[in-house]
Amino acid sequence: MDRRLLVIVLTLVVNLIGFGIMIPLLPLYARTFGASEAVIGLVIAVFSLSQLVASPALGALSDRVGRRPVLLLSLIGTAVSFVMMALAQSVPMLFAARVVDGLSGGNISTARAYIADITTEADRAKAYGLIGAAFGIGFVLGPALGGALGHVSYTAPIWAAAALTLVATALAWIWLPETVHRGSANPGPFWAGLRAAFQHRTLRPLLLVDLAYWTASALFQGTFALVAAHRFGFAVPQVGYVLAAFGALGVFVQVGLVGRIVPALGERRTFALGLLLSAFGLGGAALARGVPLFLVFLIPFAIGSALCTPVLASLISQTAGSDTQGTVQGAASAIESLGRTIGPVWGTVVMQRLGDAFAFGTSAFLLAGAMLFFLGVRHRAGMSSRAAA
Repeated sequence: MDRRLLVIVLTLVVNLIGFGIMIPLLPLYARTFGASEAVIGLVIAVFSLSQLVASPALGALSDRVGRRPVLLLSLIGTAVSFVMMALAQSVPMLFAARVVDGLSGGNISTARAYIADITTEADRAKAYGLIGAAFGIGFVLGPALGGALGHVSYTAPIWAAAALTLVATALAWIWLPETVHRGSANPGPFWAGLRAAFQHRTLRPLLLVDLAYWTASALFQGTFALVAAHRFGFAVPQVGYVLAAFGALGVFVQVGLVGRIVPALGERRTFALGLLLSAFGLGGAALARGVPLFLVFLIPFAIGSALCTPVLASLISQTAGSDTQGTVQGAASAIESLGRTIGPVWGTVVMQRLGDAFAFGTSAFLLAGAMLFFLGVRHRAGMSSRAAA
C-alpha cells in the first residue's frame, strides 16, 4: 500500500475514534449543565450545521493552499474544541465548542481530495473503501472507549478524544506530504464552488443522490435506539452491541469486498446494488416484530451501506478535474452535513406522529427512490450518448 494512503487512513482512524468517543457521552454531559432534550438536540445538530457552512470553504481552500495545511488546521481545530468542551462550565460554552469543531471539521473532505490526488480512477473506489473502514473502526471503538472512560468522569473521555486528535495531527505533520501544486489551484470564491458543483450536468444528479443517501442513513442512525427500545425493550448495552456488530460488518465489506465487487460489476452497478440492499433491509426491519428477523434484515442494510459510501465518493470525485477536487469534495461534504442534519429530525417527527415502522419505512422509501432516480439518470445519459452518435 502507498505510504501516503496508509498515513491518511491511519490519521482518520485515530481522529474518528476520538470523534466516536463523544457519541454516548455528549447528551449526558450536556444534561449536567441543565440542558433540556430540545437543547441537547441543538447542541448535537450545530456541529453538522457548522460543517455545512465550512466544508465548501475548506475544500476550495485545499485547492488553493494545499491539502496538508488544511488537514492540519482542521485537526488542530478539533483538538481545541475538545479542550473547550472539557473545560466548559455552561451550555453556551458547549455550543461554542461544537461550532469550533464543525467549522474546522474539513478533514474528511480534504482526505477524500488527497486520496483523489494520489490514486488512479481504477483504484479510487477501493481507496475510498478504506475511509469507510476508518469510519467503521472509529464508530465501533470510539463509543466503547467513551463508555469505559465514562466510569471515571464525564470529562475523562473528552480529554482522551483531545489526546487522540493531537496524535492524528502529529501523524499528519510528520509523515504526510503535500499533493497539490499551488500554482494550478482553483482561485474561485468558496461558495461559487458549491454553486458551480450544482450547475455541473454530470455532478448535480450525484449530489442529489448523495443528499438522499445521507439523509436516509442519518435517519436510521438517529432513530435506531428509539425504535429498538420501543419495539423490543433494548437498553443502551444492547443498542451498543448491535451497532458495534454491524459496524464491524461494514468494515469487513469495505476492506475485503469493495475492491473485488467493483471490478466485477462496475461502480454504477455496485452503487445501485448497494442502494437496493439498503432499501430492502430497512424495509424489512420496519415490518419485523421479532428480534431475530429484525437483526437479519439489518444485515443487507449494513452490506448495502458499506458498498454505497465508497463508491458514491468515487463517482463524485471522477466528475472533477485535478484542480477542483477539493471544491467538489467540499460540496459533497456540505451535502452530507445537510443530510445528517435533516435525517434525525425527520425520523423523530415521523416516529412520534406515525409510529416506529414509518421511521425506517420512510428511510427505505428514500433509498429506493434514490436508486430509481440514479438508474433513470444513467439511462437518459445512455440514450443521449446513442442519439449523439
